[in-house]
Amino acid sequence: MSDELTFAPAWASTRSSRVPVPQRPSVPASTAWRPGDPVGRRQFADLGPFALESGGRLPAVRLAYETWGTLNEDASNAVLVLHALTGDSHVTGPAGDGHATAGWWQSMVGPGAPIDTDEWFVVAPNVLGGCQGSTGPSSPAPDGRPWGSRFPHLTVRDQVAAEMRLADLLGIDTWALVIGASLGGLRVLEWAASEPQRVAAFAAIATTAQTSGDQIAGFHTQLTAISSDPRFRGGDYYDAEPGDGPHAGLALARQIAHQTYRSAFELDQRFGRIPQGGEDPLEGGRFAVQSYLDHHGDKLTRRFDANTYVTLTRTMITHDLGRDRGGVEAALAAVTARGLVVAVDSDRLFPPAQSERIAAAVPGAGPVRTIHSDYGHDGFLIEEDQVGALVTEFLAETVRSR
Repeated sequence: MSDELTFAPAWASTRSSRVPVPQRPSVPASTAWRPGDPVGRRQFADLGPFALESGGRLPAVRLAYETWGTLNEDASNAVLVLHALTGDSHVTGPAGDGHATAGWWQSMVGPGAPIDTDEWFVVAPNVLGGCQGSTGPSSPAPDGRPWGSRFPHLTVRDQVAAEMRLADLLGIDTWALVIGASLGGLRVLEWAASEPQRVAAFAAIATTAQTSGDQIAGFHTQLTAISSDPRFRGGDYYDAEPGDGPHAGLALARQIAHQTYRSAFELDQRFGRIPQGGEDPLEGGRFAVQSYLDHHGDKLTRRFDANTYVTLTRTMITHDLGRDRGGVEAALAAVTARGLVVAVDSDRLFPPAQSERIAAAVPGAGPVRTIHSDYGHDGFLIEEDQVGALVTEFLAETVRSR
């Protein structure tokens, strides 16, 4: 998922001014949130020791989360919002005061928004394995040092199990809606399959019930980009001097991923073969699209942790809703919640056929609702009017069906 929806004019319309990749001599080895950093709107839930699906164990788990709205007396108005790969708990609200960016889904959550916080109590956790306050590779291990390479393998089921404990602590027995896109959508489906009695309705947007060979291949190249960076140090780089972390590997991984977040049509229409500013590609300069990817790679290194990127990407590689449940179709058929399944017609990360598979197998899901977008996978963020209308309609139907 992209973290920026606006573009420097030099990329789109001019050849006369160069936009160089910023230098970052002061970037630390890890850009993870740490205790002692500004908290912002974050709250924290300590969930105790945690056994993992792979057989590993975390002696203590903490989830960072944010909430909006008010939980009603019977806790029937709770909505769980689950973020994508490089998102976090900050769904809506300004940047600053501990938050590196403004909320990533501002148009969807808030007073009068499709998920209206005057009506709904919204909870958004930072995923287990994350780097914005939840237990992850940058968190202290029992010996006080960051976990780094010692952090155990996580699955989507582990992440959802942690979110279930959070729901218990908040006194929420059943979510009125569990909603998320991309990696968040994987967890939406896992919630609906693992705890059907706790999910009244779900919205799975631009996602899949089982990662494909093509997706695994793409994720593998991103992991290789990070692990091949000498400054990755096998995952133990947290004591490195500022600027000496695996920024080049993480930036390259982001560039590889970003090509799947946008469509071929958009990249060609927006950039084509336009040179970047005054650079001459025949003399080793860049095309504008290369500058664009450089920018997005560099930007991520300023707010995200490389080990976290590795951990969360591995959870996507192993995602299979049908594991030990008789296959994907059997797992989806056992879902009892009402379902909204949304695809982006130009999505080349999670193509519409994967949404069709989900909708066809879930008894309570209608046909796939398709968003038209020239932007590809990031359409779930950019086409806010289309997404908002679908969610508004679905929530209204959910209320009527109670």
